[in-house]
Amino acid sequence: QVQLVESGGGLVQAGGSLSLSCVVSGPTSRLYAMGWFRQTPGKEREFVAGISWNAGGTDYADSVKGRFTISREYNKNTVYLLMHILKPEDTTLYYCAARGSLLPVREPSAYDYWGQGTQVTVSS
Repeated sequence: QVQLVESGGGLVQAGGSLSLSCVVSGPTSRLYAMGWFRQTPGKEREFVAGISWNAGGTDYADSVKGRFTISREYNKNTVYLLMHILKPEDTTLYYCAARGSLLPVREPSAYDYWGQGTQVTVSS
């Protein structure tokens, strides 16, 4: 069983930065592709960024491309989402997810494990 625990959310002014972390534990967790998603109540869960199992490939939603960076650190079993130039519309709950495959995809249903979410609030 893979477990994911996010941290790093908080309140920041527009134009500021935040870094989210997701600690991944469980057997063979290093073989999982990872993704970050976000979801506002009443809306569908939205893909933000994904990274392959070996960090050789990344993917970003158009809305965050050039502002967010996803990375992973194997010796710490941690996946990061570094967010710059934050906008009020980035405000929502952010989730880390693991997919039992080598490559990330944008479809939430393709992911097997989810964290509990961390809140990001960007004030204008």
